Amino acid sequence: MANFKVLVVEDSPTMRQLIVFALKRVRGIDITEAQDGVDGLKKLSADRYDLILTDINMPIMDGLKLVSLVRNDPTYKTVPIVIITTEGASEDRERALAIGANEYITKPIQTSRIIDTAKRLLGIAP
Repeated sequence: MANFKVLVVEDSPTMRQLIVFALKRVRGIDITEAQDGVDGLKKLSADRYDLILTDINMPIMDGLKLVSLVRNDPTYKTVPIVIITTEGASEDRERALAIGANEYITKPIQTSRIIDTAKRLLGIAP
């Protein structure tokens, strides 16, 4: 079975654990954690990922900046990006999707929603 590499960028350790916990229920996924956008970029330059999940509100570099930088990198132009955030306003959602996010999930998150979204974006049969 193919192994997919997933990067989770989230500054809250509790939130990050929750997302990682959900993703671990999907077989064939290797998860790497990053604690902010800068850390995420560092990890992205060191390895190849098939899916990126990121928060918006983070210190140093926020998720939107990360998404736009990732989208400008030819290596990651087509890699699916999921934004997981407390920002529920429709303009936040539209901005995120406009700069290249594939999916926008608002907190509080349901484990099943993360699992379904990851499977769909990675092309893993449900």
